[in-house]
Amino acid sequence: MGSDVAADDSVRAGPVVETATGKVRGEKFRGVSIFRGIPYGAPTGGANRFRPPQPVEAWSGVREAILYGQTAPQTRSTLSNGGYPGNKPEMGEDCLVLNVWTPGADEARRPVMVWLHGGGFEAGSGSSILYDGVNLASKGDVVCVSLNHRMNVFGHLMLQDALGDDFAGSANAGYLDIVAGLKWVRDNIARFGGDPGNVTIYGQSGGGRKVSISMAAKAAQGLFHRGIVQSGSHLCLTPRDRANEQLDRLLALLGIARADARRLQDLPFVDLVKANRALMREHPSRFSPTLDDVVFDSHPWDPAAPAISAQIPMMVGTCRTELSNQVGSADESTFSLDEAGLASRLTGYLPQADIADVVATFRAESPGASPSELFFKITTARGYWRDSLIQTQLKAAQGAAPVWSYRLMWRTPVEGGRRITPHSLDLPFMFDNVSKAPHMVGEASEETAAMAYQMSQAWLAFARTGDPNTAAIPSWRPYDLDRRTVMLFDTVSRAESDPHRAERLAMDGYPTQQLKGTLHRQPAPVQG
Repeated sequence: MGSDVAADDSVRAGPVVETATGKVRGEKFRGVSIFRGIPYGAPTGGANRFRPPQPVEAWSGVREAILYGQTAPQTRSTLSNGGYPGNKPEMGEDCLVLNVWTPGADEARRPVMVWLHGGGFEAGSGSSILYDGVNLASKGDVVCVSLNHRMNVFGHLMLQDALGDDFAGSANAGYLDIVAGLKWVRDNIARFGGDPGNVTIYGQSGGGRKVSISMAAKAAQGLFHRGIVQSGSHLCLTPRDRANEQLDRLLALLGIARADARRLQDLPFVDLVKANRALMREHPSRFSPTLDDVVFDSHPWDPAAPAISAQIPMMVGTCRTELSNQVGSADESTFSLDEAGLASRLTGYLPQADIADVVATFRAESPGASPSELFFKITTARGYWRDSLIQTQLKAAQGAAPVWSYRLMWRTPVEGGRRITPHSLDLPFMFDNVSKAPHMVGEASEETAAMAYQMSQAWLAFARTGDPNTAAIPSWRPYDLDRRTVMLFDTVSRAESDPHRAERLAMDGYPTQQLKGTLHRQPAPVQG
């Protein structure tokens, strides 16, 4: 069963590995060699701010790779400190760093799993305690990598229209950081025991969004071979005109003329962090990957699956009640809705005329559910699940590499069970890091061990072969538009054809909320 490795907890000096830019020495823990804070790009401050990542300057001697590197500039939160109670990584612009966990710095050519962290395109860190790769590396005989990259205003500020070709790509600089990290993996990971020809990129929430757009990115072509999207199906990018509006709002807030936008490179990074936070309070739009005609010239998943990645297999899935995390945390009253409150709250997600029928459909599926549980299930279905379905259907309709669909169904006991199956609940299970997340899954138990075993083994199997089937779970067919097979992960997982069919049909025809358009129905992109 899945549980944290019970072994010698002493930390020892690790091996020295020679990368393309210099030697690094890590540490060894529970049989896994860990290298933290390895630079894959130059510092991003000053003249490098808002520009594509620049090469690392080579170093002499042996660089100690024991501590996590800097966290990319962002508003401070639990996402930025990585969940560590102490010794939090500092924040700064020397943040293009990555971490490696390997069973051996040898020539074994193991599968490589590159984790793209969550936090939307605004926050987060690859150094989170939940993302520790010791258990996956040791149990799965894989090499795990996580990385930090620029986000928010630092990673996605559209400057090329204001300042010219010197800033081409600035609206996607944060994504180009990820590409640079993948190039580092291609060029160096064999020296850490990994196979550069078998690289899986996977991510949750914002990390899933980064995987989604990577499937359509010409710059990332050939750098990865499988993709896992966890609660983050990103279908559409920010239009160029909206990105220019965001720049104008930022400049107005800072009192800088558009022609003088280069002054943004001279400001202390903390001033830009504060300005970014102020803009997020005043306007609903955020800095994110953009249709800049440099890095991206079309939406990644609208109107079709990207042809460039047709031969790359995928796993795509969500948690049953994603928004019991975000909406529940932001508004305590959503945990105590009555029937009138349920109908009232749904007006922000559905057309008024549809609410009664949608509620009736979901209540028939969950006859004992409270109004709050129905609210979380419906709003999750309208956003996360609807986008996940669109992406999965488009990939299946492509008729090339397979796509596997899943939903996490296990209900967490924390807070009396009121959060049900919230956003991020998959993390401690697929990383097999239950002991690091009692606040999410409760105390370790037979149930949490079963969940960790099933999910981590499926993720490892997919990274190894491109097929998540393993003895830990029932037989799991790829998704197609006839059977619509979905793995429902629970203490006893099961693969079902078109589970929650009535709920799916109730959402069918609604556009993705990423279009920022009408709530009303339109022809579904894929019928069936």
